[in-house]
Amino acid sequence: MTIEQAQQNVDQWIKQIGVRYFNELTNTALLMEEVGELARIMARKYGEQSYKTTDKNMDAADEMADILFVLICLANQTGVNLTEAFEKNLIKKTERDKNRHKSNPKLI
Repeated sequence: MTIEQAQQNVDQWIKQIGVRYFNELTNTALLMEEVGELARIMARKYGEQSYKTTDKNMDAADEMADILFVLICLANQTGVNLTEAFEKNLIKKTERDKNRHKSNPKLI
């Protein structure tokens, strides 16, 4: 699935099942909530925090998909073509960082 197809699929899902998009502010708050859920998993799996019994069934892949879904909702609502935005962003990062990381002694 391409990013464009994902944007179309989410829009179709919202119209058929979700009734309508939550407003942009609500979706921004939901995005932060989903990022927090992923952070919780990462802190327990890769960090020093221990799992609580309620954390055992949390799935990082599912949380990442939740993040992507809400991000796509926000893009659709605000008229952002994520394919174009990502391509431009990758060009920006490439131009800005083409030598930066290679010369970083922390990464060698």
